[in-house]
Amino acid sequence: MTENQPSRAKTELRRQLLSARRALSADTLRTTAGALSRTALRLPELGSARTVAAYVSIGSEPGTHELLDALRAAGTRVLLPVLLPDNDLDWAAYEGPESLAEAAHPGKMRLLEPAGPRLGPDAVTGADTVLLPGLAVDRRGMRLGRGGGSYDRVLERLERAGAHPALVVLLYDDEVVARVPEEPHDHPVQAVATPSGVLRFSA
Repeated sequence: MTENQPSRAKTELRRQLLSARRALSADTLRTTAGALSRTALRLPELGSARTVAAYVSIGSEPGTHELLDALRAAGTRVLLPVLLPDNDLDWAAYEGPESLAEAAHPGKMRLLEPAGPRLGPDAVTGADTVLLPGLAVDRRGMRLGRGGGSYDRVLERLERAGAHPALVVLLYDDEVVARVPEEPHDHPVQAVATPSGVLRFSA
């Protein structure tokens, strides 16, 4: 396998998965978001966490809004990402739906970001659990992201800091696949939560 083959395979898999997401109806998006929240809230990694680094879902991503509000209502400190111009992530605390504002990033996706004080890119190293966006995960726990590299930087930052939060990816049921193309910088996750349940991976 040549050096570029995993990258090309990832691009093709991303295309297929994003196409499937775009075909989901509004009713499906709504019902799966509720089911995903209920599944995720049963995770001990969330129940025992004092601080969770999460994200605000957009478009046809598995919905996180219900989950964010439930975590906050339970007294969990929730950190949300703020996209920087170089695609790195800063963080700010989630203070409820009214605290979210559309990000002003020309050429970027229409992201919702927390409007509160920025805590710095290293704030994620204090999280007990990190909820990761993704497009797929395989049965080894290898995650396929969107390809922007933002969460690769987060995972590298955690590694450099010697931080070991639980890593959980949130997906639809059919996005747990046989195998994700892997590159040297990829990190496995400990678990995936989908609307129908949780799958855990060995370390």
